[in-house]
Amino acid sequence: MFYLTEQFFSIQGEGKYAGVPSYFLRTGGCNLNCPGFGASYEVNGEVRYGCDTYFAVDSAYAKSWIKVDESKTLIDKLQNEFTHIGYKPHVVITGGEPLMYHSDKIFYAVIEWLVSEGIEVTFETNGTIMIDFETYPAYRSCVFALSLKLANSGEPEEKRIIPQALRSMRDHAKESFLKFTIDAELVKTSAEDEIASIRQILPELPVYCMPVGESRNTIWKNDKAVFEFCMRHNFRYSDRLHIRVFDTTQGV
Repeated sequence: MFYLTEQFFSIQGEGKYAGVPSYFLRTGGCNLNCPGFGASYEVNGEVRYGCDTYFAVDSAYAKSWIKVDESKTLIDKLQNEFTHIGYKPHVVITGGEPLMYHSDKIFYAVIEWLVSEGIEVTFETNGTIMIDFETYPAYRSCVFALSLKLANSGEPEEKRIIPQALRSMRDHAKESFLKFTIDAELVKTSAEDEIASIRQILPELPVYCMPVGESRNTIWKNDKAVFEFCMRHNFRYSDRLHIRVFDTTQGV
């Protein structure tokens, strides 16, 4: 059994495959909270802080998550969606942290079906969870967008950087790349050193950097600094197209 918070057809807005029509499955639940990203929201009058998808992270929203306790219903829905779309788009599985469910039999049955259909599957993951690629070989056919968290996430390094898990994904997945969310302040302070440290673990992976922001206004505060940071260090700049186009609207 696993939980979805939303599913929708859109265009990938981040990373290597930005601009590619994609069908998104967003799971509920995460092993990180990332209060440093600064997206504010209220729960019963209490102000909390997290990432821009806090509704898929904070268990206070769990009552609105959709329980998936058998695979056929979801697979049938995906088949119908793809028929309506007219082709099989990329499928992006994001969260929260989707790999929390990697060993769940219902979740894995959906992944096996997607792979068997020849569909390009990308996991948006924080890279902290160790995957058993021998027991669950379908993950070998997937792309892993390693969206590692830096100091600006507010999470301690030992919780957000797990070298063994990262090397396993690099060695066994079809493809993987690094993606960092940084702000103007981090550019001035520790971004260069933090990314250099992570690249010692994964020196051969391409690096994408994108600006912190849960809205157009906050992205504009950080994009120029990140843009110039990428130029200085030969990294790839990733914008956040869905926020540029739709601002704070969910499900797009």
